Amino acid sequence: MMKELLVATKNKGKVREIADLLSPCGIQVISLLDVENMPEIIEDGLTFRANAAKKAVVIAKHTGRLVMGEDSGLEVDALGGRPGVFSARYSGDDATDEKNNDKMLQELAGVPFEKRTARYRSAIALADKDTLVDVVEGACEGIITTERRGANGFGYDPLFYIPEHAKTFGELPLSVKQTMSHRANALRQFLKLLEKYLASA
Repeated sequence: MMKELLVATKNKGKVREIADLLSPCGIQVISLLDVENMPEIIEDGLTFRANAAKKAVVIAKHTGRLVMGEDSGLEVDALGGRPGVFSARYSGDDATDEKNNDKMLQELAGVPFEKRTARYRSAIALADKDTLVDVVEGACEGIITTERRGANGFGYDPLFYIPEHAKTFGELPLSVKQTMSHRANALRQFLKLLEKYLASA
């Protein structure tokens, strides 16, 4: 029997990636798009860990379900680690992937390729109706390109270049991205955490 896991997000791209990675393990992923009357979560944490934990705990307490909370973003060295936890809102309250990518390219204009190093980070929390179980993290190193490349993925993927593949996440098929991405690395840790939790439940 498949175990159901509620992921505290409305981001379809994120849900697709998580479901793709967890379905072979017998875990059916549903999201906030599948349940009604969920509380609004203000992501006011200063770290990805804090935001991931808040999402998981708030939704788990509200629904009584087992919940995954995930927060992720991009840290660019030439920008002092920005946009970080503000990755989704980088270009303002009405931010879109398109506007965020435009701002990124503008802020890095003139920065040489070798100094455009960056990493995606992902923090994933597990909570049940009673408590925060734990939080795990993953990262993926890359370089920010000078122009969009590829239409796959979401977020900053068209700008996030992986030297070993000579392609951006926007150009790589999901099957390749899933072997190396920040979220995939964090999800591998999360699977161990979830299996341990379910075994002791």
